[in-house]
Amino acid sequence: MRMNQSVKNMTTAALMLALGLVLPFLTGQIPEIGSQLCPMHLPVLLCGFLCGWKYGLGVGFIVPLLRSALFGMPVMYPAALAMAFELGTYGMVAGWLWQVSKYQCTKALYRCLIAAMLAGRLVWGLVMMLLLGLGQFTWQMFLGAAFVTTLPGIILQLVLVPLIMVGLRRAGVIRYRSQAV
Repeated sequence: MRMNQSVKNMTTAALMLALGLVLPFLTGQIPEIGSQLCPMHLPVLLCGFLCGWKYGLGVGFIVPLLRSALFGMPVMYPAALAMAFELGTYGMVAGWLWQVSKYQCTKALYRCLIAAMLAGRLVWGLVMMLLLGLGQFTWQMFLGAAFVTTLPGIILQLVLVPLIMVGLRRAGVIRYRSQAV
């Protein structure tokens, strides 16, 4: 019996939401390690790739806010609020670019992933600037928090997301499209 695609997407999105809530516990609730490894980002990016941009946007926006409300980490203002926009952008851009890619292959996956990561960080910086004020959130703070501090997480995302996607493809769970949309 084939599962309806919308049921499959909702189930996968719920799994990614749950992973987004649980994975940060691997960092031991130590904010410094969590901000370096970015554990909530992984399931959001995967959700965008697996379920599409709408689910990626929804899961990405909800995860940091729900996690903040349930566990107090990240702090709601400004961290969780800015992360909601950042992760929502991650899921939306990754899902949309993957959906409209002429070919779905590992090279295209990396292009979509890198574009989503850059777009999400840019949105995070803009939201932080709006929340904290232009004088309080400087260019140096943006570069430090978005790229320098999170370098281990960036590397982790660039390694794990493609590995998981290729593994799911090889296992027959997902299929890459090999022709234009």
